[in-house]
Amino acid sequence: MIDALSALQLTTVCVVMVLAYMVFGFGGFGANLVSLPILAHFMSLQVAVTLLLVLDLIVAGLLGVRNRQLTDFGEIRRLLPTMLGGMVLGVLLLNWAAERWLLLLLGAFVGCFALWNLFGRPSRQPVSARWAWPAGLAGGIFSALFGTGGPLYTLYLARRIMDTSRLRATIGAVILGSAFVRLALFTGSGFFAQPGLLAMSLLLLPCAVLGYAVGSRIQSHLPQDLVRRVIWMLLLASGASLLARGMLG
Repeated sequence: MIDALSALQLTTVCVVMVLAYMVFGFGGFGANLVSLPILAHFMSLQVAVTLLLVLDLIVAGLLGVRNRQLTDFGEIRRLLPTMLGGMVLGVLLLNWAAERWLLLLLGAFVGCFALWNLFGRPSRQPVSARWAWPAGLAGGIFSALFGTGGPLYTLYLARRIMDTSRLRATIGAVILGSAFVRLALFTGSGFFAQPGLLAMSLLLLPCAVLGYAVGSRIQSHLPQDLVRRVIWMLLLASGASLLARGMLG
C-alpha cells in the first residue's frame, strides 16, 4: 500500500492525519470526517476505513482512559442496542455496495453536516431519551461505513449532557466502544487481510498521536467558534470533491 503512493501523496496523507486528529483532540470527534474524504482519493474506501479504525482504537482509547470517570454510561446504554444493529447493516453495505455510491453518500453526508453547522442554529434544549434509538441506528450505520458516526451521536448527546467535560468524555467512550465492535465485524469480514495495512497504520500512528496531543493542548486557548467554522468550510470542500468524483466515476 505504501509503495503504491508517491512521496507527495504519502506526505499529504501524513499531514492530513495530523490535522484530522488535531480536530479530534480539539472537539472529541471529527477525525474521520476530516481525513476520510481525502484518503478516499488515494486508496479504496475499504482500505481507508479499516486503516482509520486502527488509529481510532488507539487515539480514542487515550481520551476514554483519561476521562472515564466523567463518562455518562446511562446514555451509552440507551444508544447501544440500535447502534449495534446499525453497525451490522453498515458492514454489509461496505462489503457489497458499489464504491461509487458509497463515495456519493459520504460526500453528501459530509457536505450536509458542514452546511448545517455553518448556517444552522443548533439548539441545546434537552430532548427525550427516545431519540437514542434513531441516533444509535444512524450513528451505527455511518460508524461501520465510514467511521463517521461521531457527529450523529454528538447531535443526540449534546442535547442530553449539558456539561462540556462529561459530553466530550461520553462521546470519546462511544467512539471507542464502536471501534471495538467494528474491529470484530471487520475481522470477520476479512478487511484486515488487505496487504500493507499494518505498515501504513504504524507509519500514520505518530501523526495521529501528535495531532491529538496538539488539539487537546490548544483546546482551551483558541476561539472555538472560529476554529469550528474553518473546519466546517474544509469539510464542505472535501464533501464537494467526493460528490464530483462519485458522479464522474
